[in-house]
Amino acid sequence: MNDDTQPATDTPDVSAEHPVSENWVWVGKHRPPIPRALVEFMTSQWEEIVVDEGVHPAAFFCAHRRSLLLETLPATNLIIPTGSFKVRSNDTDFRFRPGTDFFWLTASHEPDGVLLLEASGEATLFVEVGGDNSSHRFFTDAQYGELWTGRRPTLAETEGHLGIATRPKDELTKALAALQGTTALLRGFDATLDASYEAQEVDTELERVLNELRLVKDAYEVERLEEAVAATVLGFEDVVRALPAAEGRGERVIEGIFNLRARVDGNDVGYSTIAASGSHATVLHWTRNDGAVRRGELLLLDAGVECHDLYTADVTRTLPISGTFTPAQLTLYNLVLAAQEAGIAAVKPGAKFMAAHEAAMAVLTAGLLELGILEPQDEETPLSKQLHRRYTLHGTSHMLGIDVHDCSHARNEEYLGELRPGYVLTVEPGLYFQPNDLTVPAEYRGIGIRIEDDVLVTSDGNRVLSNALPRDPAAIEAWMASIWREGTPDLHL
Repeated sequence: MNDDTQPATDTPDVSAEHPVSENWVWVGKHRPPIPRALVEFMTSQWEEIVVDEGVHPAAFFCAHRRSLLLETLPATNLIIPTGSFKVRSNDTDFRFRPGTDFFWLTASHEPDGVLLLEASGEATLFVEVGGDNSSHRFFTDAQYGELWTGRRPTLAETEGHLGIATRPKDELTKALAALQGTTALLRGFDATLDASYEAQEVDTELERVLNELRLVKDAYEVERLEEAVAATVLGFEDVVRALPAAEGRGERVIEGIFNLRARVDGNDVGYSTIAASGSHATVLHWTRNDGAVRRGELLLLDAGVECHDLYTADVTRTLPISGTFTPAQLTLYNLVLAAQEAGIAAVKPGAKFMAAHEAAMAVLTAGLLELGILEPQDEETPLSKQLHRRYTLHGTSHMLGIDVHDCSHARNEEYLGELRPGYVLTVEPGLYFQPNDLTVPAEYRGIGIRIEDDVLVTSDGNRVLSNALPRDPAAIEAWMASIWREGTPDLHL
């Protein structure tokens, strides 16, 4: 038991070295009891620390989002948990990241929270308390004790900062028992809640509605995405600056340098960095990042900084490691760039989500025909037969936001439907010629090229959020040369 007010005689087996008596406190499994005198000493004479962070800048937007959700699912009580720590190995956990929908509705970074939106319109955030100096957990609980993990916000601080009524997590059961009518649970984040409520159709509807509401980004979200992109641009500059050091040391240098920027200027990377040199660039999800970096080859860097409020960039550039494209590399790069420009031009309000993909694939297919890699067909075109997919497997776009592949549980008719102002999506065509592909001329084998940018749909077209990173090959060469001319390994952190 963890309650130090209970007598130690109720505890399970203890060793003879620590006889059970009212002078001992049981603190958990595989832990010997500790002297009550130690508990009293460790939990007394601490000066109170008052933290006033002010109102979170997203609080107004979160309140509006909660109202919008309740309007979309009327007469339904909604339970949205954030989840808890995930085990990395044995008794060590990954760094906690809140559940996407929970965070979108609350802006809370704390683990184990549950948001309850009642059909009446009342919103309550239930948070884990304890771990302060009111009990032995203060110094015995390695997961929540404040001497182990740092101070956690109080109920009053959380309520003032997030602008939402906040209560202790141990009051949640009673609050749920008092609910009347239909209740929907966002499943998969809290095993106890999942076991307490039988899965039903309204749970799936809640997940779908949340994802569809998140498709349109509000002003605060666009600012956070711009912040993530700006940090990502710095990360790409850092990588170029470190490229000479990476030669002979490998892709780990590339990954490490970019990920350093992500932690310095943001919360973390938004996804596993792809630092693919040479033929590794033909492997779409190359995240091992353990290969060599050689002059004369290309580096495909697919990376994004996740800002402190969790919105992530997702940008790819393919860079000549020597600073100059070879003729063969330039031929393929220009084809992919033309495909991307066609895709970006297709992004506008009212256009279908797939318009960018269709435009990009038409350009790639025409280029593959011109290069003689694809041959004309008698009845159907190579595009209609999708023969180009041997060299470009993936789609051209996905939604972007708090998740790198955002809003994935929206219905097809919404996700793949007409683009609306406020949507943010990637445009990222690529060509990947495997080193052993006999349908490809030898000079192109082992070359992989992807160019990816983050695009905001506006009222009159689009805005490329990542335009600060050059895409034109001549501009890339000049940009890399200018960084190297600085002649310093300083990462400008």
